[in-house]
Amino acid sequence: MPTPPSPPPMPISARAWPRQLSTKFVLIGLSMLLLALLSIGLTMWVTRQLDGGAAAVNEAGRLRMQTWRLVSAWQGGREPAQVQQLVNEVDRTLRLIERGDPQRPLSVPWSQPSRERFGAIEAAWQRLRPTWSVPAASAQDLSSVTAEVDALVGQIDALVRAIESTMARLTALLNLFQFLMMAMAVAAAIISLYVGQLFVIHPLKRLRSALRQVEAGDFSARVEVDSHQEFAELAAGFNHMAQTLQGLYHGLELQVQAKTRDLEAKRARLAALYAVSSLIVEARTLDELARGFARKLREVSGADAVAIRWSDTGTRRYLMLASDCLPEQLIEDEQCLEAGVCACGQPPATARTRVIPIAAAEERSLGGCAQAGYVTLVGVPIRQQQQLLGEINLFYRHEVLLGEDDRGLYDALAGHLANAAENLRAQALLREAAVSEERSLLARELHDSIAQALSFLKIQVGLLRAAVQRNDSAAVPAIIDEIETGVRESTNDVRELLVHFRTRTDGDDIEDALRTTLRKFELQSGLSAHLDVQGHGVPLPSDTQLQVLHVVQEALSNVRKHAQASEVFVDVQRGPHWRFRVRDNGRGFATDADRDQDTHVGLHIMRERAERIGALVAVHSHPGGGTEVSIDVPVQTEASTPNP
Repeated sequence: MPTPPSPPPMPISARAWPRQLSTKFVLIGLSMLLLALLSIGLTMWVTRQLDGGAAAVNEAGRLRMQTWRLVSAWQGGREPAQVQQLVNEVDRTLRLIERGDPQRPLSVPWSQPSRERFGAIEAAWQRLRPTWSVPAASAQDLSSVTAEVDALVGQIDALVRAIESTMARLTALLNLFQFLMMAMAVAAAIISLYVGQLFVIHPLKRLRSALRQVEAGDFSARVEVDSHQEFAELAAGFNHMAQTLQGLYHGLELQVQAKTRDLEAKRARLAALYAVSSLIVEARTLDELARGFARKLREVSGADAVAIRWSDTGTRRYLMLASDCLPEQLIEDEQCLEAGVCACGQPPATARTRVIPIAAAEERSLGGCAQAGYVTLVGVPIRQQQQLLGEINLFYRHEVLLGEDDRGLYDALAGHLANAAENLRAQALLREAAVSEERSLLARELHDSIAQALSFLKIQVGLLRAAVQRNDSAAVPAIIDEIETGVRESTNDVRELLVHFRTRTDGDDIEDALRTTLRKFELQSGLSAHLDVQGHGVPLPSDTQLQVLHVVQEALSNVRKHAQASEVFVDVQRGPHWRFRVRDNGRGFATDADRDQDTHVGLHIMRERAERIGALVAVHSHPGGGTEVSIDVPVQTEASTPNP
């Protein structure tokens, strides 16, 4: 369909103003801003004068009060020093009224009457000033002093009236400024509305009308602007755009369809990757992962059947790991394939994503697939860091051609499957290592506590048998007491081990776990335990909290066994570096002397656990002064990484 000729753009009116629209708005805005700033400045000046006048009135009232206090003190026979202090206060108030104080603010709005009244006040005060240095009892005429003071107070009242009169005029002036500002605001609003309507709204209406025509498919719409340069340029740009759109419209629909198909293909690939990623997250075993992956891949690829084969260590054989919609006979026949014998099992040297046409049932490597009715086979190798782990086979009952996007999608999906399988294997190894480590730790704990106690009991039983055989009745009670003590210690050790291995941290804060541990310790030992937590810090990781709790429990066990204490204190200092202290008021010991073997074992266990989280354990003690065990945990990035 030929493109209709576009009409020539409408001419722009020659009645455009000499100045640009932006310049006009800037000039109008600057004018209004200057007027507003001038009005605000005048208003602020008047307001400050009023504030200063109000403060001056207050000071004048205080001057009047100070004068009467001075007269009262002078007539009451006060000490000359007190009278002089009141005189100085009056002097300071007079200077303050005269000079003002910008900090308060305080400033007298001076006028001719106020200055005359203030001058009269100063003159009257200077006449009265020598009077205060003479005691009232020695004064010649108290009535004349009282009259002069009354006159001074009258002058102060006259000054206050003069200031108030000036403030009344300033208030009237402030009201006038406010009225003018309100009138300016109304005028500015009216001018702004008029200018906006004239220079902006009308041209925009024309542009919007033309835009609606273009949206409706009428690309012959053009805009005529008869105002100023900016909108004339905008109209010319719009007209040029409409003309260009009119020329490109006929080929645009085909381009949109092509882009739509491309986006739909990309969306399908992204949906496939998302579905496989969700399956990988939810899968718990390799069999579950493979079966779910085969089902998802068949839906994504449109294949008639899918098989996932896993290779052995040397990639000599391929085992059928999972399949979807594959015939049972084919699954039984190809449960285990040698590499290179069948088209489904590629040797590592030549493994790549390829399309294999199934030509005839007589061909040895493709006979089973042809008998099942498949026409095309697609093989996708599964690799993990250049290591061939297996292969994905897609079976089609029709001919298939793979594009580069399809090859990239299948390779990406195979890579996801390889990573997921490797993650499952790594998780299994981690669980196995964790179980082995816990068993080793349990064995060490039993050897260092229960086994030694049982060895001690075995020795005591031998001594008891020997004493019975030689009829040594005097030694039997002592040996029985030792056996009873050993049994009691073994029972306590067993209980501690049970608490020790049941200890868990259920939250981000270790404080609750410590309180639970101390409550159990109080029930088992009968000692009083106290917890004090100070500071703030980021919570420790769960594995670090667990090891710290075990170290604290071992320290409490040593207190129960050896300290002979009545109280134990656990102090926690939060921060970037956490610090835990376990203190007791027991007998203590000399740190440079030999200690009991049990104490050595306890310290060894504590230091071993601390090293697993990169922490340091220190023991401070002296005879008769108790014992302190401190655990310093480094910053969490270091604390969460065990020392080798």
